[in-house]
Amino acid sequence: MHYSSILPDVIKVADEASEKVLHIYQSDFQVAYKEDRSPITAADTASHEIIVKGLRNISHDIPVLSEEGKSIPWEERKHWRRFWLVDPIDGTKEFTQRNGEFTVNIAMIEDGEPVMGVVIAPALKEAFWGVVGEGAHKRDRTGRVYRIRTAEPKAEKRVVASKNHLNEETKAFIAKLGDHELVQAGSSLKFCRVAEGHADIYPRIGPTSEWDTAAAQAVLVAAGGSVKQLDGSPVVYGKENVLNPNFVASGGWY
Repeated sequence: MHYSSILPDVIKVADEASEKVLHIYQSDFQVAYKEDRSPITAADTASHEIIVKGLRNISHDIPVLSEEGKSIPWEERKHWRRFWLVDPIDGTKEFTQRNGEFTVNIAMIEDGEPVMGVVIAPALKEAFWGVVGEGAHKRDRTGRVYRIRTAEPKAEKRVVASKNHLNEETKAFIAKLGDHELVQAGSSLKFCRVAEGHADIYPRIGPTSEWDTAAAQAVLVAAGGSVKQLDGSPVVYGKENVLNPNFVASGGWY
């Protein structure tokens, strides 16, 4: 499949979901909590519904796995060679804190690897997309679209970290890098800051799920970067357990 041919349609679906999310973000929304005590709002559900419907119109034969969708048994999922992986809102905490750093994420997974990704930050009016092997682009808040590439790191590494997940293990990893500057960012935007050359490395030592990272990983890899487990092995998608291992995302130099 030539993913670049359907990419504009995927961006259109993500934009439609983002418009709805932003409308709810600007309203007096209510916050509920799932069984694992993670927050959920009407924006998560609305974004999920728009994206799933849109992706089925683009490719009715490719299954969709979404954080807010019904659980799909492993007996069914294990046969998927290709599937859409969706996080309707990554950074619901950022959403509820109203700091703007939440994202809408759509990825295509093929043979365990994210090969295409679209990430939109509705409140920041930024969008990122990429097809692995074909490059990555950003649309800034003025609507200008341009190609992005990872940067060559200098002696002082720019380390992007989560405002909500800067634990002791992550601090220890960062300390081993030597001279560094800490770049704060939320949600999957951390990958995107590396992809556009505004940061050099993003270590994640703590829990994430496949839908949290897939779209932004595709953008980063398309921009020349890499995402690896701490032992250097790849991060694999489409597993029975959707939790990711600890990983390091970088401009490809780590």
